[in-house]
Amino acid sequence: VQLVESGGGSVRAGGSLTLYCAASRFFPCMGWFRQAPGKEREGVAALYTDGGKPYYADSVLGRFTISLDNAKTTVSLQMNSLVPEDTAMYYCAAGGCNLYNRYPQSYWGRGTQVTVS
Repeated sequence: VQLVESGGGSVRAGGSLTLYCAASRFFPCMGWFRQAPGKEREGVAALYTDGGKPYYADSVLGRFTISLDNAKTTVSLQMNSLVPEDTAMYYCAAGGCNLYNRYPQSYWGRGTQVTVS
């Protein structure tokens, strides 16, 4: 199983970036986490690949949008109105999720760095 992230980079505050995660197979749930230096990894956004309302962390609600391609194996994270606090390593995750565990955590990508200055 492979999850390959791309799209990270450096951007000024107020700017936008889009992250992509290509999975080697279908998963019922895909999502994004991030981890800033000295902080714990936190869930950012997740969605069921067979439909349903995406889930977002409060800190990104209204600024980030998670979406899935037609093949349902590539998930993207559109990030707008970025602020320095969004600076982190962003990880793609996949697996199962449910009402009590909204973020998948079975499989992980290696991460892509996002830096907002």
